[in-house]
Amino acid sequence: MTGTLPVMPAVDVTDDTFEQAVLERSDSVPVVVDLWAPWCGPCQTLGPVIERVVDETGGKVGLAKVNIDENPRVASTFQVQSIPAVFAISQRKIVNHFIGALPERSVREFVQSLVGQPSEVDQLVAGGDEASLRAALELDPAHAGAITALADLLVRRGEGEEALSLLERIPETPETRRVAARARLADAGEVPDLGAGLDDRVRTLLERLPGDDEARQEIVDLIETMADDDPRRTEYRRALASRLF
Repeated sequence: MTGTLPVMPAVDVTDDTFEQAVLERSDSVPVVVDLWAPWCGPCQTLGPVIERVVDETGGKVGLAKVNIDENPRVASTFQVQSIPAVFAISQRKIVNHFIGALPERSVREFVQSLVGQPSEVDQLVAGGDEASLRAALELDPAHAGAITALADLLVRRGEGEEALSLLERIPETPETRRVAARARLADAGEVPDLGAGLDDRVRTLLERLPGDDEARQEIVDLIETMADDDPRRTEYRRALASRLF
């Protein structure tokens, strides 16, 4: 592992995914929410600037993009009257915001204000090695970043049981689900093959449903380990649902 937090890409958030992708994620890192629409010229100018500046934080700040035309509930939540509108969420609360396409310098100041000075625990987590991560958890047993990083390290080393035990300490996020899925697959002796052989594996597991809980869990875990933009995720979810319901 490197000494920086994993950089999470900008997430396109919908009414249905807002709670998980923004509110739950803000428990771990501040999240910048960019409210935009395809017809908004200033939004097209501001969007790439925000993405670039957030990327510079090395994962210390997240970014969620919301098309307000397609997601009216989110727009209503923020009481949006004009766009672009940008909000900073930390610990599920709005901590700052601005309206309009600010210059890059101002956007950078806005984002950097969310980073703050690293605590002793954060510095240990940034170390990335097992000793540092365990030391961080001695100081803060519920530190989400330390737990997720250590669990990931343990899974890579084949110690999935301890990884799963650690992950139980913190709320579930997309990243913790992914690590937990890899831990369960490793403990079961299943090394995920996300290549051409995956279709055959999933097809075999589907044939064991609906009465086999282990097969159901393995399909769910395989889906979690796949890239977010892999079209097979949707295909497998639909196939699983058709077998169970």
